[in-house]
Amino acid sequence: MKLTNVPQLKNILIVPLDWGLGHATRSIPLITNLLEKNCLVLIAGEGSVKALLQAEFPAVQFLTLKGYRIRYSKQKGWLRFKIICQIPGILFSVYREHQWLKMVVKQHTIDAVISDNRFGLYHSRIPSIYLTHQLLIKTGNRITENILRKCHQWFIKKYTQCWVPDFEGPDNIAGALSHPGNLLSNTKYIGCLSRFEKNYNGQYVYDIIILLSGPEPQRTLFEKELLFQLKEFTGKVLFIRGLPQEVKEFSSEGLNANIEIKNHLKGTRLSTAIQQSALIICRSGYTTIMDLIKLQKKAILVPTPGQTEQEYLGEYLMQKKLFLCVQQQGFLLSNALGKASGFCFSNKEYRMEEFKNTISLLIENG
Repeated sequence: MKLTNVPQLKNILIVPLDWGLGHATRSIPLITNLLEKNCLVLIAGEGSVKALLQAEFPAVQFLTLKGYRIRYSKQKGWLRFKIICQIPGILFSVYREHQWLKMVVKQHTIDAVISDNRFGLYHSRIPSIYLTHQLLIKTGNRITENILRKCHQWFIKKYTQCWVPDFEGPDNIAGALSHPGNLLSNTKYIGCLSRFEKNYNGQYVYDIIILLSGPEPQRTLFEKELLFQLKEFTGKVLFIRGLPQEVKEFSSEGLNANIEIKNHLKGTRLSTAIQQSALIICRSGYTTIMDLIKLQKKAILVPTPGQTEQEYLGEYLMQKKLFLCVQQQGFLLSNALGKASGFCFSNKEYRMEEFKNTISLLIENG
């Protein structure tokens, strides 16, 4: 579908949301493909998102743009209330980033912008792409879901296209999140995105890889619980904390020698490590799920407490036999590993290159 009548695209601005690292990591295959097509890519962000993408693309120009800086609650029951209280600040951030984009488009001669779940990065004179897998925002309440969907659609309509990183039709990954029915006319399914390549056929090096990610304080709370329980585990473990900005190495004092701890691993090393592991324990963030599906790995998904999207995805994908889902509350490593050993994991392979055709159309047609 032709986006708009503009000249050949050259300068592409990529702006991921700062809500966890998943929005940044799923931008990597888009950025890589744009660079391969000789586009000049600019990336905007701050904090851990900026640190992660700078490590992956040190030669790319980065612009500073303040994130939404969502704060989470330690208690699952208070999460929704705390997010509601932050809505005025989010709306101000949306207004601020919209004004920022007008300035940046002029300063850097931007030809198109790809916004991963940031509401205010649309522009009237250049192709503006909104990337999201959550056309339906799960809350657990139909009334609030309908209200949020209408609000979300109000923003999506301002963009030239809405790219959905999932497969069209019933054989999809995100279920009702990406297939709510009654789609807007600018919606386009682009297939799943993953920065990884399946290229390791050797022996397993690790019994378990633990991939922590997501917002605080739940990341730290789960980390402490896992490290405590791993004292009784005798298998080989690679524990990746999901902290790309952290320079100081984690102290392994008091832990068994079989546990290797890293703050962060870059894409190629992480891809290899995951393929070297018999089992993955991680959050049920959508980007992580797409990566695991690309690599066809067995995993135990542990949703972030109170994050209804992750809770829905965990249950949905367990029904499809793609992954085992276990809740963080009352999590016992021994029990989870026992369930995983008896779980019938599906080994279905999905096509993961469809998005490249969409990128080509954006560049060729404008």
